[in-house]
Amino acid sequence: MQGNNARKGIIYTACSFAMWGLFPVYWKLLEQIPALDILAHRILWSFVFMCVLLTVLKKWKTGWRELRLLKSEGGLLALFFASVLISVNWFVYIWAVNHGFLLEASLGYYINPLVSVLLGILFLKEKLNKMQTAAVSIAGAAVIISAFQYGAVPYIALLLAFSFGLYGLCKKRTRMSSTIGLTLETLLITPAALIYLGYTADGSTSGSLGAGTWALLFFAGVFTALPLLLFAEGAKRLPLYQVGILQYIAPTITLMLGVFVYHEPFSGQKAFTFICIWAALLLFTFSQIKWKRPIKSR
Repeated sequence: MQGNNARKGIIYTACSFAMWGLFPVYWKLLEQIPALDILAHRILWSFVFMCVLLTVLKKWKTGWRELRLLKSEGGLLALFFASVLISVNWFVYIWAVNHGFLLEASLGYYINPLVSVLLGILFLKEKLNKMQTAAVSIAGAAVIISAFQYGAVPYIALLLAFSFGLYGLCKKRTRMSSTIGLTLETLLITPAALIYLGYTADGSTSGSLGAGTWALLFFAGVFTALPLLLFAEGAKRLPLYQVGILQYIAPTITLMLGVFVYHEPFSGQKAFTFICIWAALLLFTFSQIKWKRPIKSR
């Protein structure tokens, strides 16, 4: 039974990361629409879909209970910042995909676990072992070398990594279930999305869109929620280090799409940066597995 549960966890988690990795294909279908318009629709329809889902699952009472608990613990501000940070992350990712920066977006999500470790040190007073320190140092050196090689900082990768890392930090303060959390996050930012869509209605491309494009915009909400729900179901069945290994599925798929499907240039300098990041991730992942072994053997 335990083995079956773990297999389900791996399938759910792997599917969620595969869906996130394939997201660029979806956003490319909407590349004729400005990134801010796509973001506003994504937020709006994610909220609508989550409201329908909570109704079907009969979780409104649970949601209200979690919200009251969050309010009593002073976590509403953290939830607000989480909603802003995930919106920034979504916008940067959509913009990067539709402007030919898939490789840099992929780099951002490779860096993300190491950024999360760094944020843990700065804000949660967590400590690193020697392998983890070496991994973070190698990743930092790769970013600095990349900046010198290109003559510019890889700002898209860093924006994605830090916005998602800070989002995770805020989520630690909220401690809500994934369904309730996403509903409340989109609820907080939906008014801004509606104001934006209303303000740009006259000059927006939305009025001239066909039924197929409108369907894509609506289902962006569904496909935003679906991998998150799969991840929540998978992650609770697996130890953290296994989830950590599986998370590299998403940026690897994105990298493959960028190189082999959308033919973004993969120069020697870019290859060097990725090799350094991969080396750092190998060290980091190995340190997690090694640290977990004594715990599992008890």
